Amino acid sequence: MPVGFQLRGYLILRRVLQPVMRRVLAGRIRKGKEKAARAGERLGVATQARPAGRVVWMHAVGLGEVLALRPLIVGMQQEAPDLNFVITSTARSSADVLGQNLPANTVHQFLPLDGPKFIAKFLDHWKPCLSIWSEQDIWPGAIYDCAARDIPMAYVNGRMDNKSTAKRARLAGLYKRVFGMFDLIAAQDDQTAKNFSSLGGRDVRVMGSLKPAAEPLWVDASVLGTLQAALDGRKIWVAASTHSDDEAVLIDAQRELVKRDPSWLLILAPRAPARGDEIVGALDQAGLTFTRRSKGGQPDPSHFVWIVDSFGELGLWYRLATAAFVGGSYGSLGGHNPWEAICLNLPVCHGPNVANFAKDYEVLDCSGASQPLPDDASSVPALVDFVVQSQTTQANVGTLVEDAKAALKPLVKDLIAMIRAGA
Repeated sequence: MPVGFQLRGYLILRRVLQPVMRRVLAGRIRKGKEKAARAGERLGVATQARPAGRVVWMHAVGLGEVLALRPLIVGMQQEAPDLNFVITSTARSSADVLGQNLPANTVHQFLPLDGPKFIAKFLDHWKPCLSIWSEQDIWPGAIYDCAARDIPMAYVNGRMDNKSTAKRARLAGLYKRVFGMFDLIAAQDDQTAKNFSSLGGRDVRVMGSLKPAAEPLWVDASVLGTLQAALDGRKIWVAASTHSDDEAVLIDAQRELVKRDPSWLLILAPRAPARGDEIVGALDQAGLTFTRRSKGGQPDPSHFVWIVDSFGELGLWYRLATAAFVGGSYGSLGGHNPWEAICLNLPVCHGPNVANFAKDYEVLDCSGASQPLPDDASSVPALVDFVVQSQTTQANVGTLVEDAKAALKPLVKDLIAMIRAGA
């Protein structure tokens, strides 16, 4: 297989650096950045038995990207019920949420580090009949190793803006080889398709985003019922995946809401639960009473904010609320996934910076399913008005979700055809 100068250099470097990768992993474990009990997975050592029959390997970087693959898995299983799936990710937090949210015959493992021995162990164990990569996470060594074993490969839900394309163009010799190894690339939009083609993508098609087709987040019905009874009489809104820049606006809005009506409760779900202590300080300064999920707390009528500094319960918080603010949209982070709330018909609002989901929010804002907030002094009153009005409205999702599910069908058929062709 011709690899060219840049990819050959990468392949040599990954072999040389393999011992260093082990030491880096050990350091990350000591700092709590990796799950010690599952660290072997990062070295290619499986912690799950391989099921009998055909296995499809899917990779996505983090929780939101992995959850977006669920409708694709379900669709492929409907076409070929004997298929099994192993999903890999790299984000530590993804494992805390995935257990209850994975379809049948699907397991999760952490992606091995990109050393040749680690990837070889992984591939030897799982023996995938198809490898599917998604969104933006690319590891040239693993992709090369799949191609060397003649494993068919697809890149789905592809997203690459012009800035990312320009960066990768500096290593065009590497990326043109890597993207050229994919048998199919499904891009979210026209510009992404052009960018993939410019970097060597062969069969590049515009097939939209998978996120609108995602199934609603799992919830424990008994826990939901208990909380609904305990919070009866409270007016509830949720702020999800928040950061400090978001919270400055959210806290001011909640202060205004409780002045109007003390029954308002803000469920505050930070993107990083470890920031709970920082949020406590901000709430103390604002004079808002609170309780914390991580401390076993549950709101009583004297609490105005519930800090839910925990993993894996976003489906619960969304179902308790009448409105959602999706964070990362104030400041420079570029926003987080709105579809988890939208799929539950929850009205969504967001700050001005949603570059990570620009196309999604463009569609949602135009349809009335979400509402942008300004980046000036009027942001707090605009947020307050949105939350109050949400008590009598639902998200105007229209046909967005159904259209997305219908658009999945051609992609599912193409992926199944790749498996059959490689059999």
